[in-house]
Amino acid sequence: MTALKEHLVSQIRANGPMTVAEYMAVCLMHPEHGYYATRDPLGTAGDFITAPEMSQMFGELIGLALAQAWMDQGAPEAFVLAELGPGRGTLMADVLRATKGVAGFHDAARVNLVETSPALRQVQAQTVTWPGIAWRESVGDLPELPLFVVANEFFDALPVRQVQREGERWRERLVGLEGEALAIGLSDPKAMAPLEHRLEDTRDGDIVEFSPMGESIAAEIGGRIAKHGGAALIVDYGDWRSLGDTWQAVKGHEATDPLAEPGRADLTAHVDFEALARAVPCRYSRLTPQGVFLERLGITARAQALAKGLEGDRLETHIAAHRRLTHPHEMGTLFKVMAFTPDGAAPPPGLDT
Repeated sequence: MTALKEHLVSQIRANGPMTVAEYMAVCLMHPEHGYYATRDPLGTAGDFITAPEMSQMFGELIGLALAQAWMDQGAPEAFVLAELGPGRGTLMADVLRATKGVAGFHDAARVNLVETSPALRQVQAQTVTWPGIAWRESVGDLPELPLFVVANEFFDALPVRQVQREGERWRERLVGLEGEALAIGLSDPKAMAPLEHRLEDTRDGDIVEFSPMGESIAAEIGGRIAKHGGAALIVDYGDWRSLGDTWQAVKGHEATDPLAEPGRADLTAHVDFEALARAVPCRYSRLTPQGVFLERLGITARAQALAKGLEGDRLETHIAAHRRLTHPHEMGTLFKVMAFTPDGAAPPPGLDT
């Protein structure tokens, strides 16, 4: 039994079953044995690969979209350029490279990375070389300035609670014990006021997921944008409204049991974009498939320009990356994009109100 599993078993024995959200928080964020505290999970040697690692085009277009939003809001002379959960720092490095020709943008930018993992902070420091770059523990630690921020595959990794409908009430899915093994069980039925509106579109046995932490972070971002200006680009897999069990574990690029190896697999769930939109005190854009968003920003023209300097395996890899980012049967439809902006401001390019 691993050290983290021993910790979980002893916690459950002492306090009773824990929510799925509590289990996820321990597995991902435990300071000694948590998944993100102990490793760089990205790339072919890790457990998964994200869009910025597939192609520079993704970060370039995100950067130019944020720069256009900055110009549309009067080009404030000092602003926070931030990323939440920046992985290896590849996305921010591409954003900065793509925007170096935007007059005044770099002079005004205060680059901040919101990252809790010491292991990933070390990697990011090698990837993003920027004078005065700052690392923050949370959105609440960011400077009080206009905020232009991207969160790519950030909200899917935040802990979710899962509830199962029974009549007019809900039973929460809990992680407990069967002997020495971790196992899923159900709480007694209870009314849940935050889910009152979900009684309209669910039936007995349906599972709904919600993330109090995700909604709180969205509210913090939206509050800063409403107060100071800025724009947030949220890119993640999920849909407008959560329905069904989407909780999953990935290890070595393969799906695995979320209870099998706590702390050694990535745990995620699909993002409920409606819940994020309901949480923000500012304007939000129409939810848009990633492929549509990137095509509107000109990814095909950029792909063609880059292809001119490539041949052989490098060209094939480039073509495959473009397809994976945009094709409906790849990431193009599964991943969605939503923006937060101040009331009265247009959404960033590629998105509609």
